[in-house]
Amino acid sequence: MKLWPQTLSLRLALMFALSCVLLLGGISVYLYQSLHHEIAWRDDQALAGRIERMDALIEDSQTVEALRRRPQLYENMLGNRDNFLWIVDDAGNTQIEINPVNLPLPVLPRNDGAIQWRTIDRTMPIRLAWRRIEDSSGNLTLIAGKLLTERNQMLAAYRMKVWLALATGGGLAFLLGLAISHRGMRPVRDLAERAAAIDAQHLYLRLEDTSQASELRALRAALNQMLARLEAGFAQLSRFSEDLAHEMRTPLGNLMGQTQQALGRTRTVDQYQDLLASNQEEYERLARMIDNMLFLARTEQPAATVRRERIDLSELATQLCEYFDGLAEERGMKLINRARGTVDADPDLLRRALANLLVNALRYGAPGSAVGIDSRMQGDKVEISVCNLGEPIAQDHLPHLFDRFYRCDSSRNQPGDSGGLGLAIVRSILHLHGGSVTVCSDKEETRFTMLFPPHGVPVQLN
Repeated sequence: MKLWPQTLSLRLALMFALSCVLLLGGISVYLYQSLHHEIAWRDDQALAGRIERMDALIEDSQTVEALRRRPQLYENMLGNRDNFLWIVDDAGNTQIEINPVNLPLPVLPRNDGAIQWRTIDRTMPIRLAWRRIEDSSGNLTLIAGKLLTERNQMLAAYRMKVWLALATGGGLAFLLGLAISHRGMRPVRDLAERAAAIDAQHLYLRLEDTSQASELRALRAALNQMLARLEAGFAQLSRFSEDLAHEMRTPLGNLMGQTQQALGRTRTVDQYQDLLASNQEEYERLARMIDNMLFLARTEQPAATVRRERIDLSELATQLCEYFDGLAEERGMKLINRARGTVDADPDLLRRALANLLVNALRYGAPGSAVGIDSRMQGDKVEISVCNLGEPIAQDHLPHLFDRFYRCDSSRNQPGDSGGLGLAIVRSILHLHGGSVTVCSDKEETRFTMLFPPHGVPVQLN
């Protein structure tokens, strides 16, 4: 169970109340200490004045005995039951004593004639001031005291009022802060209501700037960007569903049509074999499509990881050139390996991405031309590119080449076609490595470039 409230308005109100209590508490402590020190200073000055007055009376009298016979001279100086007076000689005998509550004579250290103060708390708290003087009859110690009971009661009452004021101020600050925060959070509530009104059928709507709160502009912009991404994602998902249905409908339609036609009448063994061979091609096409879709789904998972190894680019490109040499000969094309250096990547994923680019180059390159594999350093990153000669790709197609099921010419389906997922797989592999893939096409050549970022051991090229 969390003690901190979940409501932002309550949090703000509590923080505001806490701030007010801390501020008022600091001021109250300062005022209390100032009052305490001021009262204590006045009491000390009063005690020092009594010591000075008694010293003057002793000087004006011939002896302490004469002063004792005239108590009105010093009793009027005290005037209440909270004040005390002792005159003690060096032998510890009390010469004069005014002690309304019969406190025992305090034992105090001798001083050198300066007034000293001390607070003692035996049966009751008392503040004392004393001074040692010289008289004709010997050395005397003048002690004046004052009970602190009244002062402590007054300070206790003041402390109680301070605590009550703090509690009342904290409660009022909380209520005021709650009202202010509730009022101040109204733009947030309005924004939440407008955001809640946007559902899957209204993703085109955006949060308009109807308030003047500049603090909400960043949140509103972030929410609008999120809505734009969701709208694009829903649109892409819708297109993906349509493209998937279209791509799978063609081979399924062929299978159903050929099967129904074969079942229409009795066929020869050779005709059935031709039908099975044709159906096998369609099955392989469906299998490749499903395999590619599963691969894309796995690579786009948040927990997907790559097994990086140091890969020799020249060796990898040589293996792929040998593998696709037969396809290149069929089209009268030539594979040229100019790749050098090493890169940290997943061997299987890099081989698949480079193979997809080579198949794409061999499929759409001009017959009799060459397909080149190059590599170079771009800052601290590695570029691996595949280029071919042929008809340039229209500029309006370039931004969509890596979308799923996208084809510049849907009628150019060939055996072994990836179903429009080959370049999408390349992009997913590069994203999985933290890199990117780009394409440029003109009359001179069409070049696909994979950019791999550095990882772990610095990448080097020879």
